[in-house]
Formats: sequence, C-alpha cells, structure tokens
Amino acid sequence: MSIASVILEGRVVRLEPMTIDHVDALCRVGRDPSLWALTTTRVETRDDMQRYVKIALAEQAAGTALPFVTKARASGEVIGSTRFANIVHEHARAEIGWTWITPRWQRSAVNTEAKYLMLRHAFERMECRRVELKTNALNARSRAAMLRIGATEEGTLRRHMINADGSPRDSVYFSVIAEEWPTVRARLEGMLERTEN
Repeated sequence: MSIASVILEGRVVRLEPMTIDHVDALCRVGRDPSLWALTTTRVETRDDMQRYVKIALAEQAAGTALPFVTKARASGEVIGSTRFANIVHEHARAEIGWTWITPRWQRSAVNTEAKYLMLRHAFERMECRRVELKTNALNARSRAAMLRIGATEEGTLRRHMINADGSPRDSVYFSVIAEEWPTVRARLEGMLERTEN
C-alpha cells in the first residue's frame, strides 16, 4: 500500500497535500462553529487550527494518514480539508474522514467529487481492500451523504469517542470494499455527470 503525497484533481475540486503553510487559509474558512458541532474537535482560534494541522502532519509522518486541503479548482481558494487516516498497511485498509467544507460550498458537487477522487485513489492506486467512513450517530446529514455515495452502513459503536465538551459519542461506521468499488464508482460518476448538466 502506497501513501505517497499526491494531488487529486477533478472538475470542481482539487485536493492538495496539507502543509503547515495552510494554517492561515484554513483559519479563514474553518472557524464556523457549525463545522465542529458534531465532531470530537473544536477549532475556534488560530492555535486550534495549527494544532489540528500539526496532528494531521504527525500522523502522516507516522505513515497512518494522508491529509489534504480542499480547494475550489477554478479559483484555487481553500474551502476545507479531508484526509485518509487510520491507515493499516498490513490489512490494506484506510479511513476517509476529518472532512469539513466551509458552509458556502456545502450542498454543491465538492464533497461528492472529493469522495470520488479519494475512493478512486484508495482502490486504484493505494490498492486498498476496504475504505471506512464514520460519523457521529447524531449527524443525520453526514449519514445520509455516506449512504448516498453508495457506502454500506455497518453499525453503531456505542460510546466510541469523547466529544470536545466531554460528552460521549456514538459512532456509525460505513464502508466500501474493493469488490463494490466498480458499482460505487459508476454511481458516483453518474451523480457527478448530472451536476454538470
């Protein structure tokens, strides 16, 4: 399994390797409280964002993550972030997550295309056998989005994590496995084609 830094580019979105130099651009678009309401992380200040980026880069250095900044392809504007994480090389498994998109770009083709690019890279370049996604059980929008792209809901892990405020979080897991990728790929390509028309 190879997790070398890579740029993933589609029609509307460009995923570039995250660096510490992205902190200010991420701060400009990533401090809306709604982005963090159902996550285990809170980003309210520049220091919070810097810590968020440093953790992602440390995990990349350890070989367990590949973080990206999400850019609008046409303008080059940073509009969010996402990553491969919890990479387990010996089991050819990775998770797609830590995804947030500034509110102005939500409900556009950005997230669908980003997931398509990442899943394609995971199965066709990284040679993953399984890609996981998870979300807070209370995050109905995220759960619906994962089902919409063709991921399979596997179940709920109760009291799986601790939210930033100290309350318990139940996590719902989803996955796509290698045998399902051709069907999921066709589904995503159809969705993206419809957004072009």
